[in-house]
Amino acid sequence: MVIDATEHDFRLLNEKLRSADGDCHIVGCCGERFIAAGMKEKNIVIDGVPGNALGAYLDGAKITVNANAQDAVGDTMNDGMIVVKGNIGDAAGYAMRGGKIYVRNNAGYRAGIHMKEYKDKIPVMIIGGRCGSFLGEYQAGGVIIVLGMGDGEGKIVGNFPCTGMHGGKVFLRGAHKDIKLPSQVSAKKAGADDMREIAEYLSEYCKIFGLDADEITDSEYTLITPDSSNPYKQLYVAN
Repeated sequence: MVIDATEHDFRLLNEKLRSADGDCHIVGCCGERFIAAGMKEKNIVIDGVPGNALGAYLDGAKITVNANAQDAVGDTMNDGMIVVKGNIGDAAGYAMRGGKIYVRNNAGYRAGIHMKEYKDKIPVMIIGGRCGSFLGEYQAGGVIIVLGMGDGEGKIVGNFPCTGMHGGKVFLRGAHKDIKLPSQVSAKKAGADDMREIAEYLSEYCKIFGLDADEITDSEYTLITPDSSNPYKQLYVAN
């Protein structure tokens, strides 16, 4: 079903999306908020730029955006997938607790803030380009991968990455000894076991965006994790 976003405000757009039978293609999207919030089913393709909180509380649906997306993509999402073929704004994956967010280009500030996991429910975010400051702030679980592709200038991440991090893992493609990290985390070259852990995610990402998986996976990666020997960790998690 094709839905023309120019004919509806965001409330009516979402009502129509929910009542539609089968998959949906939204055209003319320009800043409509909360698209597909909490949805469990449907494949949704969006032409144009969706507004804040795209896929908030998503619970199994798949969303593909053929352009950029604004702030809070996948806010508190529980399951499903969001694919963005351009850039995303700030706070993507805020409190994300499951599912996948795959972004072809860059992300703004605070990507992955408060990400968490429980048992086998592990959220994954892959950013193809670069990220702004405070990547993985207060991260409590899940996997964030930043590939640093594209023609952008500067470091792969902005200032203060992994501030308050007390769980989960961040993988940065390349050797990044110049990145200043907080004292409660540690960084090392990702080993073979680490790379096997993310190989499936990288393969899926490359297939979606038509990239050379061998080139991406054969690169060196820097792995950032909480330093369990640091008592700072105990301020955030129970013994």
